[in-house]
Amino acid sequence: MAGTVRRLAPVAVATAIGVAILIGLGSWQLSRLSWKEGLVARVTERIAAEPVALPPRSDWARLDLSDWAYRRVRAVGVFDHAREARVYINLPDARGRFKGPGYFILTPLALTGGKGIVLVNRGFVPEGRVDPATRAEGQPAGEVTVVGALREPEGRNMFTPADQPEKRLFFDRDPKAIAAGLGLKDAAPFTIDADATPNPGGLPQGGETRVSFPNRHLEYALTWYGLAGALIAVFLAFAWRTVGEERDGTRRAAIVTKPR
Repeated sequence: MAGTVRRLAPVAVATAIGVAILIGLGSWQLSRLSWKEGLVARVTERIAAEPVALPPRSDWARLDLSDWAYRRVRAVGVFDHAREARVYINLPDARGRFKGPGYFILTPLALTGGKGIVLVNRGFVPEGRVDPATRAEGQPAGEVTVVGALREPEGRNMFTPADQPEKRLFFDRDPKAIAAGLGLKDAAPFTIDADATPNPGGLPQGGETRVSFPNRHLEYALTWYGLAGALIAVFLAFAWRTVGEERDGTRRAAIVTKPR
């Protein structure tokens, strides 16, 4: 029996450590699930709420954007169409008439009263209509009111192409980078996704805000817990075989040494 204990002890310790790690990972995924469900609930509530005024320019530098993300806001100002930027996007499931490869049109909105500049994602245009001359009726002059969702900057990854500011072409919605490329000062650290209010001529096609949060945390948690259970089963099978081998060895030894 002492030999069995010596063989099982290190395996038992390793198994216990492995099970503890796997259970910890599963529990962490459950906590992430709770956080994600809360996030989805908050965003859903914000999108359905009545629009509120933009945070004042004096608060922009210290604004907690996560607390404002997807809130419906209202902004009043004048568009600077001469400086509109394009952000490449492939829109396979558009909510409007136009879809496929094209661009989101981000236009600087000079807020009334000199309250700063906000980049407004006015919506989608297909590749064949990127030239403003092909959609001139959708370029309103004078003061306008924009209602839409406030958005945080998008994050880049290793596959994001380099921006081409000289062509006013960008590949993620980073207001700081876009404002720098357009030569804008006093630009807000956020953008606004315009709602689905139709623009004259139908372009840009607004209301294309996507609210999608991948939520596979329960699946991941069950996977980790399942692996913990499998590891325990493997250890029990090993222990059963080890004890059996020890018992058989003892029995054979007894037979060999039995006096005749």
